[in-house]
Amino acid sequence: MTTVRKEAFGRMPPEEGGGEVEKFVLQSDSVRVEILSFGCIITTLETKDRDGKFSDIVLGFDTLEGYTGKHPFFGTVVGRVANRIANGKFSVDGKEYQLFINNGPNSLHGGAKGFDKVLWSAEVLPNGVRFFRLSPDGEEGYPGDLKVWVTYTLNGRELAINYQAQTSKTTPISLTNHSYFNLAGQGSRDVYDHEISIEADSYLPVDGTQIPTGEVATVQGTGFDLRQPVELGKHLQKFHLDGFDHNFCLHQGQDRRLVARVFHPPTGRTMEVHTTQPGIQFYTGNFLDGSLKGKGGATYPKHSAFCLETQNWPDAVNKAHFPNALLHPGEEYNHTTWLVFNTA
Repeated sequence: MTTVRKEAFGRMPPEEGGGEVEKFVLQSDSVRVEILSFGCIITTLETKDRDGKFSDIVLGFDTLEGYTGKHPFFGTVVGRVANRIANGKFSVDGKEYQLFINNGPNSLHGGAKGFDKVLWSAEVLPNGVRFFRLSPDGEEGYPGDLKVWVTYTLNGRELAINYQAQTSKTTPISLTNHSYFNLAGQGSRDVYDHEISIEADSYLPVDGTQIPTGEVATVQGTGFDLRQPVELGKHLQKFHLDGFDHNFCLHQGQDRRLVARVFHPPTGRTMEVHTTQPGIQFYTGNFLDGSLKGKGGATYPKHSAFCLETQNWPDAVNKAHFPNALLHPGEEYNHTTWLVFNTA
């Protein structure tokens, strides 16, 4: 049985229109999640350890000001296109489009004001909440009026996130949630004692600006082979890696499949990621630097969280051999990701 309740979280600054930001609390016996109508942000996600004790396992802020200020997409839904587009450029039907450049020479996570920085309208469901917005033609340089629905539903130990969209003009799209997890509890020093596995035979090597080179490389015999669980800290040391920020290529298909699992031996918490998406970005918080003051006054140093962002492959709109990144009028974009929390 899931309960859903709504409460006020704050008001947008006057220069941003001053709208009311609502918080939706979804609660089952084993999971409690709080989500904002601003950016569809997961602000809190509490799960049980093996002794039945709840802890909040996502990074974030106590107030709206934290989320309206500059931060590394804590808990947000990012779009129109998650991850990076090389030089912020792409062509559709012979027309070139230029996006805002906000990550070195590239466009990242939708541009200057992506889906993470806007107010969505919300509808309460029996076991969740559905958010909607219309991204107008030309927003951040993207073509077409794009209608977008993001639905969070909680059933027992499983949080489902469904993304749907329809467009008036052909446009690239790839939506994801950018939550930062630490199964020891947010504010814990690092994630080195977490064990992770990712069901992927290949990954995308990147250039110096984090754009895929175009090669689809085998994980076999490399530090990117996570098909069997590895303890993160020891694994990074063994392969002299500074961290992960890479797309892992998943087995293609529209069906739900298990793609990643994380286990935290000290607390017994486990998290599984299931999805219909073709890729997952594994990111180990390499750019966190302890400068942000998070929930309860916590600071978030490098490697103090991980992200598992289900997505289309980065820069797919510019690489014909990558999975299709375009949504056409009359079609529906429809992907779901399921996060399943347990103890072992």
